[in-house]
Amino acid sequence: MAMIIEGEERIEAPIGKVWAALNDPDILKECIPGCESLEKNSDTELAAIVTLKIGPIKAKFNGEVELKNLKPPHSYTIQGEGKGGIAGFAKGGADVTLKEDGADVTVLTYEAKADVGGKIAQLGSRLITSTSKKLAGQFFSAFNEKVSGS
Repeated sequence: MAMIIEGEERIEAPIGKVWAALNDPDILKECIPGCESLEKNSDTELAAIVTLKIGPIKAKFNGEVELKNLKPPHSYTIQGEGKGGIAGFAKGGADVTLKEDGADVTVLTYEAKADVGGKIAQLGSRLITSTSKKLAGQFFSAFNEKVSGS
């Protein structure tokens, strides 16, 4: 079951600082809901362990994340796949774009595509879509707070 999630965050920080934060595993780990660990395997590859509760199913996902199409400090694509054992899998990616709006404000836009399968997919598209949008919103809101210092 595939879905698309789009959004925008206005971040009170210069574009260079936002770009650096998007590439900092420690900052990303603090912002990803349910993230237990996020380790850098290379400049463009990360390994993650994330525990999520979607409806009645709670699962621990072990995943790999890769950064592609890097155009510092303006955009990149993040792609990943996580396996949650009996609960199923999640895979997807997001195109993230940064635009300056003055010297100290950056507008971050994202378009994420996600696909889930296994027991999670049986929960129904409405629950999965709303949970995915909520998790994306939580991530970008936490990221905004962390980077802008508000």
